[in-house]
Amino acid sequence: MSDPDPYEPDRVEGVPHPRHTHRLYGQEAAERALLDAYASEKMHHAWLLTGPRGVGKATLAWRIARFLIADPAAGGMFGGPETLDLPPDHPVAARVAALSEPQLFLMRPTRSDTGTERRDITVDVARGLRDFLHLSSTDGGRRVVIVDAADQLNTQAANAILKQVEEPPARTTFLLVCHAPARLLPTIRSRCRTLACHPLGGADLAEAIAAAGLDPQIEPPALQQLASGSVGEAARLLQEDGPAIYADLVALARTLPDMDRGRLLKLANGLAGAAGRNRMDTLVRLIELLLARLARAGAGLSPEAEATKGEAEMLARLAPHPAAGRAWAHLSQEVSARLGHGRAVNLDPSALVLDTGLKINETGRQILRG
Repeated sequence: MSDPDPYEPDRVEGVPHPRHTHRLYGQEAAERALLDAYASEKMHHAWLLTGPRGVGKATLAWRIARFLIADPAAGGMFGGPETLDLPPDHPVAARVAALSEPQLFLMRPTRSDTGTERRDITVDVARGLRDFLHLSSTDGGRRVVIVDAADQLNTQAANAILKQVEEPPARTTFLLVCHAPARLLPTIRSRCRTLACHPLGGADLAEAIAAAGLDPQIEPPALQQLASGSVGEAARLLQEDGPAIYADLVALARTLPDMDRGRLLKLANGLAGAAGRNRMDTLVRLIELLLARLARAGAGLSPEAEATKGEAEMLARLAPHPAAGRAWAHLSQEVSARLGHGRAVNLDPSALVLDTGLKINETGRQILRG
């Protein structure tokens, strides 16, 4: 394949693209399932790689692709390989890294003719798949198609790939990375075997973050809680000072029911314009995380570890019973909808944060004063 377009919506900014990541952490069960199928010579033709965003689904897909194209069993390996590892200097690995491997086809969102970055995978990409399968059919080796992410296929593209999955070409494997399987056509899901990827534990997450060249900043259990076991989310948070922002949010919540207005104003500063967009994204995600953790704590589902110092005390105080949990859950839905609408119509982000802070304070007052 050849894809010179630098637009890579399937990459987290600031960390290597999954095709350049040779080590995968925390998904040994999924790798073992694939290797067992390969060794039994009963490889399914389509695999659905499921799990939350950022836990390694795409990295696993690229590992599988390199492995299958290299096809180690073709050399008569007794008993089958024990790992998906392929040396970085292997010719297949080098071609895959350069997006020049002729036996690989990548389906992901592209740019339009006018340069607009699309959010969906469109039918023109699916037409390219048809051409790829036709032109590579005489080469004899294994072919791999990566779809990242399958839940971004628009209707026409989904119908086009369904035809290929229903009548799979010989020696072709489809790897569908999928964050939300419910969005896929049921007929596509029914023809795929699932490889489930799960959130990472603290130790695996810390190793993955270090391997990506980032400083974890906080202890592994706290980072795991803050990022919900997602390497991608952890990378985003670390690059936007997420641990410090969440610590500020918890400190602010501890001042309820008389919220520290000065601290709230400081938190809401610097969010305007393009320069503040990433910080606003991070702040919104962390506000939603705080409210979700309050709701769960009220329901008796306290977190296994603190995401920042003093959080456990704050949760116990502000979510002491199920009624409080329900109040926080209701506010979480309201705040999420309000922030989403406000950002969609370009309301002042600082004003949105200030309004959200006041709503959190009012809910805290009602809970604490009975």
